[in-house]
Amino acid sequence: MTKSIMIVGVGGQGSLLASRLLGNVLLSCGYDVKLSEVHGMSQRGGSVVTYVKYGDKVSSPLVDKGEADYILSFELLEAARWLPYLKKGGKIVVNAQRIFPMPVITGAMTYPEDLEKKLQEKAEVTAFDALALAEQAGSPKAVNIVLMGKLSTMTDIPEDVWTAALEKTVPAKFLELNRKAFQLGREG
Repeated sequence: MTKSIMIVGVGGQGSLLASRLLGNVLLSCGYDVKLSEVHGMSQRGGSVVTYVKYGDKVSSPLVDKGEADYILSFELLEAARWLPYLKKGGKIVVNAQRIFPMPVITGAMTYPEDLEKKLQEKAEVTAFDALALAEQAGSPKAVNIVLMGKLSTMTDIPEDVWTAALEKTVPAKFLELNRKAFQLGREG
């Protein structure tokens, strides 16, 4: 049986590192893993999505509408944007932070109201302030690892497998900060 996880956010938030960490975790568990890094307009703060599929045998990394078991989102609007891809009974893990896209910044559009509530009407949602936890760990850039910590509590993969993959994936000079961010995500 194949499972699918979508990691969605805004360019520059670290979704590619998160997908590599997740890929290393799943590979170490013996799964066949396929990643597809779709960059979008990452250089300009645009929407970015990464697909992660795993199972006994995975033929393609792409995730179709209604197929994702999890959506891991760095921002509320991105979770809403990719909601059609979540399967019935799927789960959303989302940083409750709002990052205004250019049309909102320029006043051409308004940021949608009550997004968290609207998401909860359609799926099981775990929304929390991952940015505050990342800052507590030592860097606002660690939101990605905080979110991975939260996701790790929703899987049956042992914590030590996640921490071993973290050590393999994160550069040594940032390892301690990311360990702390991961733990705060697990607890938060």
